[in-house]
Amino acid sequence: MTASPDLDQWRRPGPTPEQRRVDVLIGVAVTALTLLNMTLATSAGALVFGRVPALPEQIFWTVLIALPLCWRRRFPEAVAIVVSAAFIGGQIRAAPEQQLTAWVLFAAIYALGAWGRDRRRAKWIRVGIIAAMFLWLFTSLAIGLIRGPLPEFSNTSGFLPPLLAVIVNSLLVNVLLFGAAYFFGETAWTAARREHQLELQAEELRASQAEARELAVADERLRIARELHDVVAHHVSVMGVQASAGRRVLDKDPAKARAALESVELSARTAVDELRRMLSLLRQSGDAVEVAGGGVDRLDDLLANAREAGLETKLGVYGDPVELPESLSQAIYRIVQEALTNTIKHASATTVDLRIRYLANEVEIDVTDDGRSVLAGQRTGGMGLIGMRERVTAHDGVLETGPANDGGPSRRGFRVRARFPLARVAVDA
Repeated sequence: MTASPDLDQWRRPGPTPEQRRVDVLIGVAVTALTLLNMTLATSAGALVFGRVPALPEQIFWTVLIALPLCWRRRFPEAVAIVVSAAFIGGQIRAAPEQQLTAWVLFAAIYALGAWGRDRRRAKWIRVGIIAAMFLWLFTSLAIGLIRGPLPEFSNTSGFLPPLLAVIVNSLLVNVLLFGAAYFFGETAWTAARREHQLELQAEELRASQAEARELAVADERLRIARELHDVVAHHVSVMGVQASAGRRVLDKDPAKARAALESVELSARTAVDELRRMLSLLRQSGDAVEVAGGGVDRLDDLLANAREAGLETKLGVYGDPVELPESLSQAIYRIVQEALTNTIKHASATTVDLRIRYLANEVEIDVTDDGRSVLAGQRTGGMGLIGMRERVTAHDGVLETGPANDGGPSRRGFRVRARFPLARVAVDA
């Protein structure tokens, strides 16, 4: 699946109100910690430059560097520029706090990489800041060497000259610091972009699946409606024949005429019932298509096909069989056919057991195999389950699919069970 055409123009949305509040809290906390560390540094005499400005100026530079973190995700470009400029200004003025402010600079460069909306501008601002930092580093080293004598190094034990070691160490630390800030900022932005892309793809997939389900339902309903159409046409034809026969013997044999009219009445009730189901399912008319029918009387053929596929089959009929409406008989045939097809394709089963139970007010079919016990959607491919449910719903029935062992430790076997009410049939008869 391809991404949206305008994905290359994507800009990361700004921070949420909650993220803005978190940024303010973090910025204030970091500023307080930096001020505390400044106090500790001056109190311990740990002065990088050997001198310090007046206390108000110390506070000014410390706050100017740290406090902009309150807006690091809302205005990442401005924050990065202000923090970097204040960082160099503080070093020029010999501000004593140098530990936490270095990490503040890291956070500002990272935030620009992660949240900069204009990627080209964010890139060049970061490159410019890093270049300015290294230029200041070399400049400060050169000024230090020119202004005074070389510092004395005691207790040295390495094989490199002490001054060279200090310069290389400073360069290495700064390369790692700024390189990590740039890299992790870019990585964070890429991750956000990828998450956006995945959300788009998930949305497209959901829409595609919904469309496929709708098409499958429409197609299945149309096929069912065509089958019901055949059944209704059959009953109407029978009604015509019986009515004609009753008319011819009406005067000669009233008993036969009465029997013919009773048959017409029964066929009419059945046809109306089937027509009701057809109209409730059919949403769009289509060209007439001949659909190969099947009924309960042809279930042996389905089991024979399963045996040819290598399955051991069992068939059990319980209760007294009753004559079923043709549409119901066809629905049972299709459900058993779909269940056996899924067993052959997906279950890796060796045995399938088909049971038909004729109960007082309903008929039940139960198809169980000993194959892998997996989800119904995986066993039916999604569309087969839709077809089953549509056929069961059309006859006011109930469909159950799932593990045959009710989730036992073996996790073997799968069951498709459908129950159809017979109360209406009994009344009509």
